[in-house]
Amino acid sequence: MAFPTYAVSTELDAVNQILSSVGQAPVTTLDLQNPEVSIVLNTLREVSKQCQSEGWHFNVEHYVTLIPDTLTKEIKYPPNALQIDVSNNRHNNKYDVVKRGVRLYDRIKHSFLFEESITVDITYFFEFFDIPAAIQNYITARAARMCSVKMIGDKEVNALLQEQEIMTRATALEYDLNQGDISFFGFENGQSSYQSYQPFHALKR
Repeated sequence: MAFPTYAVSTELDAVNQILSSVGQAPVTTLDLQNPEVSIVLNTLREVSKQCQSEGWHFNVEHYVTLIPDTLTKEIKYPPNALQIDVSNNRHNNKYDVVKRGVRLYDRIKHSFLFEESITVDITYFFEFFDIPAAIQNYITARAARMCSVKMIGDKEVNALLQEQEIMTRATALEYDLNQGDISFFGFENGQSSYQSYQPFHALKR
C-alpha cells in the first residue's frame, strides 16, 4: 500500500507557498540568482532560526552531558545548538555557562576551563525538512507575512497573512503541548521529586 508523501515539506515547498502568498509564480529550484527566491529563502531561514530559538518539545533535550577536552579542558559549543543552560537540580549552581565564540564559558569561575563533565539542557537547530509539520506551517506563515512587508507592502495582504500566522501558531502550540504532555503537576523528564507548575514558562511565549 502506497502512502501519500504530500505531508512532507521541503524548503522549496515553503518558498513556493510564500511566493504564492505575495502574488509571485512558483519556481522549480531554489535559484538564489532570482531576487524574489533569494529574499524568500533567506527570510524563511531567518524565521526558522528565530522560531526554533523559542525552544519546543522537538528541539529541546534535557540532561545532556558535555565532556571537556582531555588536553585543553575546554568544552566546544555544539555547532547546531541555539541555547545551552545548566540543567535544573544539577551542579548546585556551581556553573553558569554561556557561549563565547566556539567554546563554553563559565561566568562563575570566569574561565573556559572545566575540570569535569557538565549536565545541560540544549535547544537545537534543525533543518526545515526535519521540523514537525505543525511548526513548519507556523514558520512558513510567519515568513510569508514578513516577505509581504518586504516585497509588496500591502496592508490588506499583511492583515490576512497575520491572521494565518496567528492560526498556525495556535496549532503549533497545541502540538507542542500535546507532545510534551505538559502538566500542572510537574514530574517531567524523569524527576522523582515534585516540581510545581511554573507559569512563566507559558507566559514567556
